[in-house]
Amino acid sequence: MVDEAHDHEFTPDVAVEDGMKIMGEGFELECITTPGHTANHVCYALKEERALFSGDHVMGWSTSVIAPPDGNMGHYLASLDRLMARGDRILYPTHGSPITSPQNWLRQLKAHRQLRERQILEHLRGGARAIFALVEKLYPDISPALSLATAQQVKAHLEHLIEQGLVARDGESYSLK
Repeated sequence: MVDEAHDHEFTPDVAVEDGMKIMGEGFELECITTPGHTANHVCYALKEERALFSGDHVMGWSTSVIAPPDGNMGHYLASLDRLMARGDRILYPTHGSPITSPQNWLRQLKAHRQLRERQILEHLRGGARAIFALVEKLYPDISPALSLATAQQVKAHLEHLIEQGLVARDGESYSLK
């Protein structure tokens, strides 16, 4: 499991909620809940600059890891839609450079996830049934050190496809409905 970085004992002093405002002298941050990468992921919008601190939800160099059970692909895609609707001028991710064309980048991230789901459906049609068989088809040149993380990504997509009624699961085997 890809869970080593999580501190399950941590309890925040203040639990933030969607829409909550954090104000200081000359600034106002708004909490924007963006579940998907993790169930409790939050971005922070700096109203004065139309800027969004996107955390790990939107990174500047790659897609985010969505690892079930805490990560959820359907929630991630809905959160991308939510950010696209905001119209922020710039995104400041936790990883990577500032994103100066947020709408374009957010559309690319969503398109990538949609493409991956179409590829998974195609490989299921072709006879792949297990997560690691799909990993081999989708990522033929992946380093073995990344295979578990990649399998988590594929699992997140499969769970999303199940939620949409496109895929069925029987134990560790997946198939088209």
